[in-house]
Amino acid sequence: MELTVARNPDQGSSLPFLVRLPVNGTGEAGLVFATKGTWPRTSALYCHPLPADAWPDEAHLDIVERVELVSCTRRGAAIDVVAARSRENRSQVVTTRARGRQMVFWQSPRTRKQSRPQVSTPTARAAGITELEVVIDGRERYPWTFADQQVRTVRRALACGDYAVLLGGRVVAAVERKTIADFTASLTSGRLRYALGELAALPRAAVVVEEPYSRVFAQEHVRPAVVADGLAELQVAYPNVPVVFCDTRKLAQEWTYRWLAAALTWAGTELTVVDDVEGRDSAAAATPEPSTREVRAWALGQGLPVSDRGRLRPEVVAAWHAAHSA
Repeated sequence: MELTVARNPDQGSSLPFLVRLPVNGTGEAGLVFATKGTWPRTSALYCHPLPADAWPDEAHLDIVERVELVSCTRRGAAIDVVAARSRENRSQVVTTRARGRQMVFWQSPRTRKQSRPQVSTPTARAAGITELEVVIDGRERYPWTFADQQVRTVRRALACGDYAVLLGGRVVAAVERKTIADFTASLTSGRLRYALGELAALPRAAVVVEEPYSRVFAQEHVRPAVVADGLAELQVAYPNVPVVFCDTRKLAQEWTYRWLAAALTWAGTELTVVDDVEGRDSAAAATPEPSTREVRAWALGQGLPVSDRGRLRPEVVAAWHAAHSA
């Protein structure tokens, strides 16, 4: 199995090389692309897909390079290419969207940027919250900025998790952020088990990994089965703390923003989050929940900003409960 690079016989093309990949499941002809380089060394190479019969016949074939491959496997929108050599041995052909159309790029670990899946993140407010306050743990070295979301961030120490939302001064939901390297290291060392034990004590918690689950099986310094089995065991032990794999850092941030907003909204309607059931007296327990109109009228009387219609923000409901808890 080999990757073959030949000169493009089309003299009018701006892409001087043809590349043929023997991808599994594509037949003997493989995939053919026109590109401007023989390997993505200094930058990602744009690849123009061509039909299989565009590959020149032997009489007109001008071979530039033949690269023996260990594997060439399609994984979703990407093709992982592993060469049988010590240097420049790993690359990836990625199908993505750019400038409103589908495009293919050939990239290596040196030139790779975060590959954007064929989706765009929404800009609508999560759970209708005008501005979500997210607490970022002070020990987080390179925190998310939430620049594309309606978020106000606050830095302070968190007992567990890297990002959290508070209601009535207490953490009601937290997210632990992990890169795939940090996730693997903490899982194999046992630190992740203790972290999940702390997160499980919160009303809601999650772990978000900034790369897809397939990266679990591409580890070089630990057996992939060890990581996969360890993850499965932890999810059985702590089913209330999901581990979510996102394709990119940006999507991990987007998922966290919307999950925290949803968790805060739920917490605002749960009396067990505002006050412990055991700590409330019988009179308070018998007090019926106020209507939205009553809470809105009370908030306006207190000078709190509220919308004229629709669902009230969780912090407004929490303020009403705090004012009437006596």
